Amino acid sequence: MTPRYPVYIVSKGRADSRLTARALDAMSVPYRIVVEAQEADTYRAAMKDPASVLVLDPAYQRTYDTCDALGDSKSVGPGAARNFAWDHSISIGATSHWVMDDNIQKFYRLNRNTKIKLACGTGLWAMEEFCDRYLNVAMAGPQYEFFAPRKAALPPLNMNTRIYSCNLIRNEMPFRWRGRYNEDTDLSLRMLKAGWVTLLFNAFLQKKVRTQNMGGGCTGEFYAVEGTGPKSRMQVALHPDVSKIVYRFGRIHHHVDYRRFQTNRLVRRPGVTVSSGTDEYGMVLERST
Repeated sequence: MTPRYPVYIVSKGRADSRLTARALDAMSVPYRIVVEAQEADTYRAAMKDPASVLVLDPAYQRTYDTCDALGDSKSVGPGAARNFAWDHSISIGATSHWVMDDNIQKFYRLNRNTKIKLACGTGLWAMEEFCDRYLNVAMAGPQYEFFAPRKAALPPLNMNTRIYSCNLIRNEMPFRWRGRYNEDTDLSLRMLKAGWVTLLFNAFLQKKVRTQNMGGGCTGEFYAVEGTGPKSRMQVALHPDVSKIVYRFGRIHHHVDYRRFQTNRLVRRPGVTVSSGTDEYGMVLERST
């Protein structure tokens, strides 16, 4: 199945790699890729479908809330392009949209402790269908593959936590991306603090290149030069009630305590009925050759 909502990739400096675009091409999932004007021709020459390239309106960068006083002394980060994608999806009549980082290598279904590579867009469609059963899901997405160890017992989804890198967003939300760093965490927390629900699916996974392991994107703009300290300090400054600085894996991180949001409950959409059996959405398991 093809996702019912439009899919956007936000990309910079990665026309050669295009990991997420390649993954979606292999799954026959249509998408648009948002790039800055100076890179548009380079991306068009590299893309399977040059018409999939959307040029970012620079007004979104000029008016973006970076949540700091550094102005245009450095890149505003990907949030401006994400806001552009959000508004573009509204302009074409969509009620939700997907926005993805540009360094996702593969998507999986996790079933009985086996990570099965998805060969089509049905996993995205299934997450959309589940979210649309409820009135108050603000944002959802798949878990990182490296947070789903093969021998771990995981529920199909976790409620009311952060959604990173591959975000299904309800368009009517009274929020927009902000912050030069950690815009995923900030948006998740603002939604949760307003009483909305977020859903992180373990049943579906994304295999993403880890932070600082790939050139271009935020690595080229920020992390290769300044490390992860500034982004973690911004997170704590924006949400000191639930955030603190920690040191893990040889570098500075931030830790967010999401326990206070576990009282945010799903509200079923009137008239929605769910069958008692298992719906595989047409997915079948095939051995790759």
